[in-house]
Amino acid sequence: MRILKHLYVVLILCAIIQVNAQEKKTYKIHTVAFYNLENLFDTINDPIKFDEASPMMELKTNRSAVYKKKVHNMASVIAQIGLDGAHNSPAVIGVSEIENREVLEDLVNDSSLISKDYGIIHYHSPDARGIDVALLYQKQLFTPVSTSSHELKIFDDLSNKRVYTRDQLLVSGNLDGELIHLIVNHWPSRSGGEARSRPKRVAAAKLTKHLVDSLQIIDPYAKVFILGDLNDDPTNASIKDVLKTQKDKEKVAFKGIYNPYEAMFKNGIGTTAYRDAWSLFDQILMTEPLLDKDFSTYRFYKAGIFNDNFLTQKSGRFKGYPFRSFGYSGFTDGYSDHFPVYVYLIKEVEN
Repeated sequence: MRILKHLYVVLILCAIIQVNAQEKKTYKIHTVAFYNLENLFDTINDPIKFDEASPMMELKTNRSAVYKKKVHNMASVIAQIGLDGAHNSPAVIGVSEIENREVLEDLVNDSSLISKDYGIIHYHSPDARGIDVALLYQKQLFTPVSTSSHELKIFDDLSNKRVYTRDQLLVSGNLDGELIHLIVNHWPSRSGGEARSRPKRVAAAKLTKHLVDSLQIIDPYAKVFILGDLNDDPTNASIKDVLKTQKDKEKVAFKGIYNPYEAMFKNGIGTTAYRDAWSLFDQILMTEPLLDKDFSTYRFYKAGIFNDNFLTQKSGRFKGYPFRSFGYSGFTDGYSDHFPVYVYLIKEVEN
């Protein structure tokens, strides 16, 4: 009888171990990111751009050395985004405040990134400062299917003159064979004050919403990411009223948009600082199909801000701020005045 009891216990333990083994799941993980590269300009004066006012062109000496160091600093940051979770640099990353394709080629060929074999998607924008947005992607992970640049036509309320700003970049492609869409943004700044400049960002949000709507007409279940420096916080009208974002995943309706950064902002977390106040201008938003709990295809897992200690100013009046590249005295050997943002996507794979 005692032997039977022992046998019964052993059988139960074996059954439990087998169930636990079946319940243990394995996931693939990729990072989608965005980074404002803070005036990544080359050292050559472009006669058709206002680049002579850039911090790089304003340097009187060592311009070439500073440029190489600036590129390396930016590349070293990109290489580290997502390492904790994905054990790899971003599969795709949107970037802003870059002058041209040439600086992107220098960036992806830097020693920190060259092994990742990043491809470049870039269009020239009519921006008055001569800055553009772009998308970088690891060629072995992401295959572009279509790309397009979308012009934002806005006018100054007082002069009625056109304000030349960044185009919005739309890229559709396959991430590990799954179609996703990315809209890379750098919305108009708050120059002249938040209230006066607000209509420009509302107009930018309307263009972004139009692009999302166009994708959803073709495929209501389209997996769309809106990423960029929006120059607005998650609670501003451009995001809440135009894009109609939700901060709670459970409240995102079909064809709705989720913003994981709204909760962070309400907890006092930001990506850039000005006059001792934090803003969370850099965000990654996504459409409802990315929130499904069926992980047989890539779904959203987690959002974050990459603000490691080395990216933070250690002393002085700007202690705690992002350690930017350029200050009052020129090049600081820093990085950017914005922290990068990222999201993890996961998919269940068979053991």
